[in-house]
Amino acid sequence: MKLVLFGATGMVGSRIATEASARGHQVLAVSRSGQSPVPGVTATAADATDPEKVAQLARGADAVASACVPPRDGSDPRGPFLALNEALVAGVRAAGVGRLLVVGGAGGLEVAPGQALSDQPGFPEAYLPEAHAHRDVLAYYRTLDLLDWTYVSPAAEIAPGTRTGRFRVGGDQFMTDDQGRSLISAEDYAVAFVDELEQDAHPRARMSVAY
Repeated sequence: MKLVLFGATGMVGSRIATEASARGHQVLAVSRSGQSPVPGVTATAADATDPEKVAQLARGADAVASACVPPRDGSDPRGPFLALNEALVAGVRAAGVGRLLVVGGAGGLEVAPGQALSDQPGFPEAYLPEAHAHRDVLAYYRTLDLLDWTYVSPAAEIAPGTRTGRFRVGGDQFMTDDQGRSLISAEDYAVAFVDELEQDAHPRARMSVAY
């Protein structure tokens, strides 16, 4: 499978590139720096906010994936992050690619029907802007027709760790372990992400991954 991966040099993107490449998929790693996150993986420099460039790179691919993150420079990330995803979708459509997988956030997961994690008392205030940006983007994807998208939410805590291949996959619900923790390694998140790339088990839906 030919995959064009935007945001390929970040913590999550680099692990998705590693996992997909290890399974024999052809990965084009796209980032602003143009650096390859994995030895042997083809890399190029581009900005996902440029729909024409997205279309140029995506043409002929089986799928496009985005591990892009909201701006973290202290500004309000909601408008820019939504605009990035709108440009990405425009480019994917122009390229004639029907499949798009997106690295999502955990803040919009539901702790109860209609009650998001990020709306609960005690949710870290520093993470609210990014959580709201991710929720806006998911709402946007849910309006789309004629595109097979999947939005993949991690657990509340995601960090470099071990690839175990053992985790739970859910939907809109916030998942915790027996001790009330919500964790996933970036490596196991990448396993779930590439599983979804291969299986297309959650078309036009959010899925979640946690231990």
